[in-house]
Amino acid sequence: MWCIGVLTEEYRRRMYGLLALYARPLREDEPVVCIDEKSLQLIGHSRKPLAMSAGAPAKHDYEYVRKGTTNLFVAVEPKAGQRSVLVTERRGKVDFVSFVQELLTQTYATARRVHLVLDNLNTHFRKCFEDVLGKRDATKLLRRVRFHYTPKHASWLNMAEIEIGILSRQCLDRRIATPTLLQSEVDAWQTDRNTECKTIQWKFTRQDADRKLSRHYVSILPC
Repeated sequence: MWCIGVLTEEYRRRMYGLLALYARPLREDEPVVCIDEKSLQLIGHSRKPLAMSAGAPAKHDYEYVRKGTTNLFVAVEPKAGQRSVLVTERRGKVDFVSFVQELLTQTYATARRVHLVLDNLNTHFRKCFEDVLGKRDATKLLRRVRFHYTPKHASWLNMAEIEIGILSRQCLDRRIATPTLLQSEVDAWQTDRNTECKTIQWKFTRQDADRKLSRHYVSILPC
């Protein structure tokens, strides 16, 4: 099943805004940080695996045991090659606000302005910060923040999805049974990538968008 997006004026405005943001040079005082989350099912072994031996790979039974679900918040600063990943039980507004609060008060405490790129999940908006922290504290926390939202049905414009894809292939493509083990594995993966400053090279420009998508543009918003 496909989701067929409509390339309205709002879609184009948000897309152009993000593409202009991504085209900016790296600035330490104005980091561009893309944020997204991923649900993950925890899976354990039904029988003890057979360890790897000389000339033989490790083996595990095809049956598995479901151990519940968990959530990963992922924030990546693409041009700086830095990311932060946090494992939580849920992905509600309290969890999201706590994750962003940690980023703003610790990781980016000295930044003059922080640009946050987000999709349109209902927990990603300013009101959620006010609900959790109160209006006064939310205003204080977000005074340096500029929110940038992807067009609806266009989360591909959020580079956090690229980082989550890499995380899934390199770290999560196996059985992990507990949140503690998951956080440990994710921390090791994150540390390696941050140490190597693995960046994301975004090459899709406004000119590319107009060349590839202009025949689908509509001039007015739908009723």
